[in-house]
Amino acid sequence: MENQKSNSNLKAVVIVLLLLLLGSLGYIFKMSTDAEIVRTELKTTLTEKESVMKDLQELKATYDAAIAENTTMSEELIKERDKVVALMEDLKKSNGDVSKFKTQLTLLQNNMKVLIAENDNLKKQNVTLTTQRDSTRVVLVESKKANEALTAQNSDLAKTVEKGSVLTVLNTKGAAYKVRSSGKQIETEKANRADVLKVSFTIAENKIAKSGTKTYYVQVIDSENNVVGDKKTESFGSKSLTYSFTTNVKYENKTIDVSEDLAGKKFAKGTYFVNVFDKDELVSKTSFSLR
Repeated sequence: MENQKSNSNLKAVVIVLLLLLLGSLGYIFKMSTDAEIVRTELKTTLTEKESVMKDLQELKATYDAAIAENTTMSEELIKERDKVVALMEDLKKSNGDVSKFKTQLTLLQNNMKVLIAENDNLKKQNVTLTTQRDSTRVVLVESKKANEALTAQNSDLAKTVEKGSVLTVLNTKGAAYKVRSSGKQIETEKANRADVLKVSFTIAENKIAKSGTKTYYVQVIDSENNVVGDKKTESFGSKSLTYSFTTNVKYENKTIDVSEDLAGKKFAKGTYFVNVFDKDELVSKTSFSLR
């Protein structure tokens, strides 16, 4: 009887121990399962965090490249990049759910697409404007060259016209004459017989010269280097000219002969020099001798 009772107690103890063992095993299994779930969730969280961080880094690199191009949108791009950098710092400190970071990442990515599209469009416009500006600059340079060439041509033409409009004095002659009582003049080479010195020259035809009255200054110098005649002096700027007489010629663009007499007494023997001036410019000269 006692043996049966002992066996019954033993069985009860075994059953209790078995139940405790099964409970422990169940608890251990649950803990292991929970730990695995936690590890899986943690691993997933870390993977998602790394993915979000990688996307943020790529987003920052895109902004950095766009900012380096130094467009007029640089300020807006910098502000958006700073938002990305700030989110990266928050993500580094985070140990929990990254879903909110994904949401903010998506928003930043959408903003980036809009800004980059605007920036690209702005760059295209700048390229177009640069091309147009360069084309305009080329046109302006070519126009400037053409204007300079035309100015040079006009200057050369003006100089040519100015040179061409200068009257040419030809056939300048000087001689001494004896004046008879009848007024007739007879050329002579003897100084003691000379009553007048005659100076003559021809003004050539010139169609582009300005017509009107022309004044020429005639200078006759004897063998003793004296100016014969009026011996008047005229100033032309810093220059001065002592002349024998002036002659006024009505020029009408056609060839015209000019002749003037210079009266005198006791003309010296030797060589006489005749110079014809247009103002202070010597335009013709000749010489003759008396014996």
